[in-house]
Amino acid sequence: MSDTITEKNTTQLDSAQIARMHSTQKRMGSAFTRNQVLGRLQTIGCVAVEITQKCNLDCTLCYLSEHSQQVADVPIEEIFRRLDDALKHYGPGTHVQITGGDPTLRKHSELIEIVRYANDLGLYTALFTNGISASRKLLTQLAEVGLRDVAFHVDSSQRRENGESERALNAIREEYLRRTEGLNLMVIFNTTVHKGNFHEIPDLVTFFREHANQIGLTSFQLQADTGRGEWRKRDLIINRDTVQQQIEIGVNKSLPWEALQVGHRDCHSYLPCIVVNNNIYPLVPDADFFSDFVDDFQHISWDRQQKKLEIAWGFAKAAIGQPKWWWRLLKHGISLGRSTFPDLIKARGKVEKLTFFVQNFMDAKELNQERIDACSFMVMTADGPVSMCQHNAQRDDYILTPLEIKRSDGTLLSYKPLKDGVANRHLQAITVETST
Repeated sequence: MSDTITEKNTTQLDSAQIARMHSTQKRMGSAFTRNQVLGRLQTIGCVAVEITQKCNLDCTLCYLSEHSQQVADVPIEEIFRRLDDALKHYGPGTHVQITGGDPTLRKHSELIEIVRYANDLGLYTALFTNGISASRKLLTQLAEVGLRDVAFHVDSSQRRENGESERALNAIREEYLRRTEGLNLMVIFNTTVHKGNFHEIPDLVTFFREHANQIGLTSFQLQADTGRGEWRKRDLIINRDTVQQQIEIGVNKSLPWEALQVGHRDCHSYLPCIVVNNNIYPLVPDADFFSDFVDDFQHISWDRQQKKLEIAWGFAKAAIGQPKWWWRLLKHGISLGRSTFPDLIKARGKVEKLTFFVQNFMDAKELNQERIDACSFMVMTADGPVSMCQHNAQRDDYILTPLEIKRSDGTLLSYKPLKDGVANRHLQAITVETST
């Protein structure tokens, strides 16, 4: 079967979204496969909109620039324009990370308006923060204007007080979970993996699965030599495969990491699971199952916040018109039910969702063009979307550029990132260095 989208499974997509899907497939080149999420179910994994460069931590593995703390916040009109641009490039439902720096350091009234604006556009918004200034009050206000996810970055690279180990940091994670109770936000925890906490991954996995009633996704981000961080090259023990193995130790079983792909296979591993009685069960058995499923059910839309029964019912209704899937889905359901049955009894039928995500970011001086072309994680800049790894490697080129911003009344706003022409001098130095 062809790896491209067929007319049959795009009949319920509008022409603009079909064009975006084809554009994604084209740019991905050889990285596009039948079990690829991009170009089949989504036009992009997510896009980041950085609303400030400032941060209230000084992490040993920081991806920001040495200039970031002095950079003035981009005017809100430009943030709105970049959100418009995200919609234009990737379509409704695109997952947008409201990030920085730490976005909670922006004026809170503006942060709320940014989330409201993105939600009104039909974008799926997530707040990415270290959580220090993400108060219960602020999270409540953001949820009220349409925030869908909140991703807390907590790990032992951040120099937090009493944060020498991941186990010690669980107290902070539990505090952040209390702040989000009842807000209908999907909680994500991001962990940067480095030599100091590599051995703690199994214990972290245990924490995440024990709190799967509150946590929807956990992301393990491999150390990269980029930005202003003090720690540079990662230890040889840390790579995509070894981190996957550590996660498997934490769940006490092998997992089908290759069942589906999001972007380039060297960049990400993505595995949706269910948790029953604190035990992990992957939802997708293998690549063929996922690929065939997408062929026939690509037109079905859902989001991560939908209730499990709502998602199941949506697919059940769609399956009525696909007789060839009746036995296949029944067989998969019986297999999953048989393996989970003892835990289902103990958990009294309670099932939670938890997705594992491994992100293998590139070093600034070792960018691979094939991986950049197939990137699933973009940053919206004044000139459009840019791969996150490329953006981090060349951050000053993007954040120190003065801008002329057109306001809604037609007047122009002049934005200078740094005072006293420092930005202009820096950019001139970049130009001279590049030309030589």
